[in-house]
Amino acid sequence: MSQIAWGTCKLEKCPVVSSVPTDQVAQARAFYCELLGLREIPKPQSLLANGGFWLELAGQEIHISVEDGVDRFKTKAHLAFQVADIAAWRSKLGTAGFALLEGSPIPRHERFETRDPFGNRFEIIAPIKDQ
Repeated sequence: MSQIAWGTCKLEKCPVVSSVPTDQVAQARAFYCELLGLREIPKPQSLLANGGFWLELAGQEIHISVEDGVDRFKTKAHLAFQVADIAAWRSKLGTAGFALLEGSPIPRHERFETRDPFGNRFEIIAPIKDQ
């Protein structure tokens, strides 16, 4: 099979996607917008009927879609948020009742993971300075 040359192209968009049960969109909005502090952005009118909502963080879109019948605890897929103050996030999420799990070590980084209220795995990671 011959290959097609990419030429001068760029990846236009690669949104991060997570899903929640159809009947829990309000709870997802509260978790992502209120607890995590992410900013909701408008979805295109043509996609509103699909449900869910979109968020933005540092120029990156995060699409929260709706999907029923999925066991989110069986997947390794996850969002990863790089933060400046990992201790503050550890405290905030721990105080909110989330189980915090230490991930496998990554050189020059501190990290932990947890699950959102719908079972989606996500990671909080911070570079270790002066190492």
